[in-house]
Amino acid sequence: MKQPDLFIKQFVDEGLGNSSYLIGSTETGRAAVIDPQRDVDRYLQVAEGMGLRLAYAFDTHLHADFVSGARELAARVTKPFCIGASAKAALDFDHMPLHEGDTFSLGDISIGVLATPGHTPEHISFTVTPAGSAAPHSIFTGGALIVGGAARTDLLGHDFSEPLARQLYHTLHDKLLRFQDEVQVYPTHGGGSFCAAPTSNERTTTIGRERHTNRLTQVFTEDEFVRMALSDLPSYPTYYRHLREVNRRGPRVLGGVPVLKPLPPRDVEKALADGVAAVDIRPPREFAAGHIPSSYGIPLESPLITWGGWVVPFGMPMILVADDPVKREEATRQLIRIGYDDLRGYLDGGIAAWHAAGLPTARTRIIDVDELHAWMQRNDAPLVVDVRSDAEWRTGHMPDAIHIEAGRITESAATQVPRDRPVVIHCGAANRRATVGLSLLEQLGYRNIMVLDTGIVNWRDAGHEVVKEVA
Repeated sequence: MKQPDLFIKQFVDEGLGNSSYLIGSTETGRAAVIDPQRDVDRYLQVAEGMGLRLAYAFDTHLHADFVSGARELAARVTKPFCIGASAKAALDFDHMPLHEGDTFSLGDISIGVLATPGHTPEHISFTVTPAGSAAPHSIFTGGALIVGGAARTDLLGHDFSEPLARQLYHTLHDKLLRFQDEVQVYPTHGGGSFCAAPTSNERTTTIGRERHTNRLTQVFTEDEFVRMALSDLPSYPTYYRHLREVNRRGPRVLGGVPVLKPLPPRDVEKALADGVAAVDIRPPREFAAGHIPSSYGIPLESPLITWGGWVVPFGMPMILVADDPVKREEATRQLIRIGYDDLRGYLDGGIAAWHAAGLPTARTRIIDVDELHAWMQRNDAPLVVDVRSDAEWRTGHMPDAIHIEAGRITESAATQVPRDRPVVIHCGAANRRATVGLSLLEQLGYRNIMVLDTGIVNWRDAGHEVVKEVA
């Protein structure tokens, strides 16, 4: 088979740090999708444009970070969706269980199944071999092997962390590293994914490169591997606790990306009183200039797909606050990818309509770094709350600041943030996570809150003191 006959299209979700893939043969016109997300129109459009017919929808594992789109594809154009056989007993819907050694044909391309447990118990990888070749051209590794590392093994709970790490050791050293150096590696998880320990931002690699540079492949004893695999793991969004079960039961088939309906301000007011959440996805400065009291401020670029799932209780119905229809559609896509399906509509006319209806609006002051620096020298200095990640905090922070990751504010503020002192909240540079933190503090009843303009980056650039934690 000539090399151009193998078509591989990568779809990257920067917010999740994940990739999905459309693979096929341009000679036979048959194709498959690996680890698709739920808004499957993207794969269908590309396949149609290439003249490809989708034959299979594959998942490498039961995902914790996004709702699988394989069932959505299976309902529309493909055979029943396919996943590792060890997940068979747990699944509540029709599927095709896969075993190591199974193969699927796209005509002149063969897709093979390889059991690669570790990230999850049922994890499998897919080899892609051209007709007439003795060795695979590529392997789609999900989370079993990623650029510079492998996906974490602690997402199923403490009791599974070490046993899965030991399985991952054997997956890497006894299986994947036995492939030839030139085999292309296409992972699902990558840089930016909370399913992975900190690693490279690159999305693809080769077996040879990982053999020589991956920190986990340089470890030769199983115990040492386990220690390394379970070290330096960041916190992860709370919605992860729910999505493996959603994918096990079978996500609801949507049949397309939902189109949200406009809701007049008084209808929104009533819905909020009934427990619906207002999620404001506008940029930080627009949110600060005026927003619905106790709404969630989660700028679309935060990204919403991470922070919506981190701070909005899973399953809570939502109304979006967003004036731009393109951004509303993107927000809808992001939310359904992580299982937030109960989207009631959007505020018609935006905050201007809300204000014109005589409804209350909250505002937030944005303070610049020089003003904050001078204020911190006085007796009435505010409390500075740094909402960046643990790793970012360790690289340097403001003197006398306290640290609460944005995703932990709801559970931690009562014991760390006094109510009788002004609060200045900040993140890295763009004020996105600071806006998330601000909105959570407002929901808890804090009122004298400000946001530091462009955060620690602007503070450092102005030449003000930054301190580091003593190791």
